[in-house]
Amino acid sequence: MDSSGNGRLLIFSGRANPPLAEDICKYVKVSLGKTVVRDFSDQEIYVRIEENVRGADVFVVQPTCYPGNTNLMELLIMIDALRRSSARRITAVIPYYGYARQDRKCEPRVPITSKLVADLLETAGTDRVLTVDLHAGQIQGFFNIPVDHLFAMNVLIDYIRKLELPNLIVISPDAGGVERARAYAKRLDTSLAIIDKRRDIPNEAKAMNIIGDVKGKVAFIVDDMIDTAGTLMEATDALLGAGASEVHACCSHAVLSGPAGERIANSPIKSVVTTNSIPLSSGLASNPKIKVLSVASLLGEAILRIHEETSVSSLFDSTRE
Repeated sequence: MDSSGNGRLLIFSGRANPPLAEDICKYVKVSLGKTVVRDFSDQEIYVRIEENVRGADVFVVQPTCYPGNTNLMELLIMIDALRRSSARRITAVIPYYGYARQDRKCEPRVPITSKLVADLLETAGTDRVLTVDLHAGQIQGFFNIPVDHLFAMNVLIDYIRKLELPNLIVISPDAGGVERARAYAKRLDTSLAIIDKRRDIPNEAKAMNIIGDVKGKVAFIVDDMIDTAGTLMEATDALLGAGASEVHACCSHAVLSGPAGERIANSPIKSVVTTNSIPLSSGLASNPKIKVLSVASLLGEAILRIHEETSVSSLFDSTRE
């Protein structure tokens, strides 16, 4: 047992993003825990923890990205296995929290899936959640256990700053992202513009007009995730049509489903900067327009502070307030 009183620090990974888990382990300076995870012929998931976890402080790294249903179920099964093996505390490290877009009832007879996932995690035996850039901050309130909500902003801003782009302006792709974009603009000491869009059906959006002057400026769109890249393409066309000299984008989570990769490759956008919260397919990773930054040190530092019972608050970005 260590001085924190939480037992040994152990880190395990599901199959969603093992490279990120390995990088986190390198930062924390522990070996990745041994597990057996495989599928039965009917696609049911089998998990066996191959280390003694009794009395340990356990962290399970598993984003619930594509295939979302499989990765979520795998996470729940791993947590259940650890709970039944007498782990002292189990923290679900979810770099990308899936099902977060349905966070309220915006029309009749629809679910609130982000709350459902929170309930499932608690029921499985999760004691704490560590995540990055939730789609909506209020999702923290769906849990009755501690949630440490980190932001990839510092990692992304450091990279943008090093680009030394002239006449930079930060763009919010919609009204809901203004708080995020304002924080970026403040940190980069630049101005802000907003794209007013209307979404009629899921995964499809139409950019309407731009609030702010982008003429002759380098536009940098900031968002929490890019899914099919339809919104991004509409935004890029709107910005160039309004006189922007070039367009870049950044996001915390590169979902990049369906035609996203092809759209980015064939579009006039100069670059898309993201993090490794979600692993990219080989085709997307080889796209020269996509730059991936690591959040392993951010998550690793949070894991160490949680384990040692020291403050995690300094890892949160105060400009988001």
